[in-house]
Amino acid sequence: MLTRLIFILAGPTALAFTVTFVNPGRSTETYWVAASQAMYAAAAKLDIQLEVRYAERDPMRLAPLVQEVAHRPVGKRPDYLIITDERGMGFAQLALADAAGIKTFFAFSAPLAESRRQTGDPRGRYPHWIGSLEPDAADAGYQTAMALIRRATRDKRYGADGHLHMVAISGDRTTSTSVNRERGLRQALAAQPTVILDQLVYGDWVRDKARQQATVLFKRYPSASMVWAGNDQMAFGAIDALEAASGTAGKEKYFSGINTSTDALAAVQTGQIEALSGGHFMAGAWALVMLYDYEHGHDFAQEGMELKKPMFMLFDAKSAARFQSRFGEGVHDVDFLRFSKTRHPAQKQYDFRFERLLDDAP
Repeated sequence: MLTRLIFILAGPTALAFTVTFVNPGRSTETYWVAASQAMYAAAAKLDIQLEVRYAERDPMRLAPLVQEVAHRPVGKRPDYLIITDERGMGFAQLALADAAGIKTFFAFSAPLAESRRQTGDPRGRYPHWIGSLEPDAADAGYQTAMALIRRATRDKRYGADGHLHMVAISGDRTTSTSVNRERGLRQALAAQPTVILDQLVYGDWVRDKARQQATVLFKRYPSASMVWAGNDQMAFGAIDALEAASGTAGKEKYFSGINTSTDALAAVQTGQIEALSGGHFMAGAWALVMLYDYEHGHDFAQEGMELKKPMFMLFDAKSAARFQSRFGEGVHDVDFLRFSKTRHPAQKQYDFRFERLLDDAP
């Protein structure tokens, strides 16, 4: 009787499980800190004990961080490990975690097709790899490219050859997030034959490198009125380059970016950034919802072991202001249990669209 009473009093805490997230970003980096904060908010609502380890933007630190977790005594290892396939380092992390018997889940970015000879599919060659969740990154690339094209078309920013011209600064060549955002860009361009992409370069997600690259691009392609960027920091780097040449963003050239940093949302409202897509920082929080369901007997495999979900929304000045008002201090008041299939068995598919959160805002 005493044992039964203790279990009842312990309530949800007795059912808590542990998750470690190996964050590929810096512990001071706006996007990756926001991603971790969203995960902590979800963990608090889902009764999950969450640990976050940062690789500080060094891909070579990812596997050693997983190795440290894997080498902990059995009772000290997490029940689940969430990792990313940053710079193609997913396989090395997966192999270490699987050998230690830790259930592993890819979030934000999963292995690309060319890595599958090594990884296989979830619950196959590496049986402890249980699944993945990615934002549909092509949406972000497509949304922002189309918004730029609409603005340049409206303002008739045609070059002497009668075409609209664009330059692009992508992230990197190997991370699925970058590859798919670029794929969305090219899908938009394929549907717009009047637009010429003069050149695409890789800025490694960094503001300073993008500024240097944009300085060269603007001199090389003076007719380019559109600048597509794979994240907000590279967009700001390109804006820095234009301003250094006495130009004004939103006038001589139109810029796009991806991410919902405070600076990016403010830039949309002032017109400095024409097109901004975001909401994907929630991917880790949504991954915890899926792990919560898996832990409680509702295997997400019924919907799919490798899910790619719409999470991006295109922000204008009004929705950017609404985002800041609603989530400027974080997503701590979001009821993450509402998205759980365990709590809502009638729900057949996960709905992780960011618009849903804004629509539910008071």
